[in-house]
Amino acid sequence: MGVQFSLPAQLPPSVLLPAATDAAGRTSRYADLSNAVKAYLIVEVNQGNAATVTITPLQAKDTSDTGSKAINASPIWLVDDTSTSDAFVAQTPAASFTTDATLKDKLIIFELLPEAALDIANGFKTIAVETGASNAANITRAELVYLANIQALGASQPSTFN
Repeated sequence: MGVQFSLPAQLPPSVLLPAATDAAGRTSRYADLSNAVKAYLIVEVNQGNAATVTITPLQAKDTSDTGSKAINASPIWLVDDTSTSDAFVAQTPAASFTTDATLKDKLIIFELLPEAALDIANGFKTIAVETGASNAANITRAELVYLANIQALGASQPSTFN
């Protein structure tokens, strides 16, 4: 008997940064986590140059980036070479992550519990991701998947574009 689970209904993915070169660094759109119980910021780095890439999740009060600042320290998971492994290794919880300089494809996940990662008491409810200046041979991509509050589910899916 199959498990009653639907990825688009229960963990809807939302692209924050489409795949692109990352010489100057980029900042994604801000996604609203008001309806999220938990969220995962998934960042892919195709490291074609030995320049490191710093990844910093940002929080803000709205999707227009009001009061933008770094998130609180959160769990981080890493696959340092996706061509040889898909086993995630826990990293030290932090507000950002910097890749090593090896020329590998990497997968980084920030595990975000909104009440711990965001300054909710002061109205912070949205999240974005920023990549630091690196090298044009390094390609980055980021998406967000989140577990919606069951009370938020109705006739239509909650959206992070609010």
